[in-house]
Amino acid sequence: SKLNAFWAQVAPRYKDMPNKVVFELMNEPNGAFTPELWNAQIKQTLPIIRATNPVRNVIIGPGSWNSGSFLDKLELPVTDRHIIVTFHYYAPMEFTHQGSPWVTQFKLTGRNWGSEADQAQVNKDFDAVKAWSNEWNRPILLGEFGAFETAPMDGRIRYTNYIARAAEARSFAWAYWGFDKDFIVYDIAKDDWVKPILDALIPPKPNS
Repeated sequence: SKLNAFWAQVAPRYKDMPNKVVFELMNEPNGAFTPELWNAQIKQTLPIIRATNPVRNVIIGPGSWNSGSFLDKLELPVTDRHIIVTFHYYAPMEFTHQGSPWVTQFKLTGRNWGSEADQAQVNKDFDAVKAWSNEWNRPILLGEFGAFETAPMDGRIRYTNYIARAAEARSFAWAYWGFDKDFIVYDIAKDDWVKPILDALIPPKPNS
């Protein structure tokens, strides 16, 4: 497959890089690439990486767009302890993707976020991921989260902060989506941070 050919070239090239260089097997397998096919692909592709990078940390997520609800379908080699499991989180899409040009079913609704029910849903979803992590003794990376610019800013701030803190409370590493295009935290045109989102991600220390 193209994925195998890619890693057959890339993995040897970076085999002598320091361990802070991390590979991600593939981003968001989805659609016809079912969780079952993805499991079969992992069994093919991971050994190609391991041939030259036996202890490199490799990020692998479940099928269906790296959805946390599909973790139970993810099959990983039990003896390989250099795997970081990722999941992506954008629930509820009616809030996080409202007005986005590529997910047109979520129109501009003015849907906000931050109620007790909203928070409870995050905790329920993240607790399920944590339970899976504990069961399989796998570290977790929340690899994507965020809310699009057309959602109400006050809700985006609450959402961004709540998700990051919920991840940290469960010892998940996190990475925000994105940087300078869509869900932006850095405004290239202004050459400056989008301060409300930056502060939601990384709260400033008192008196700073």
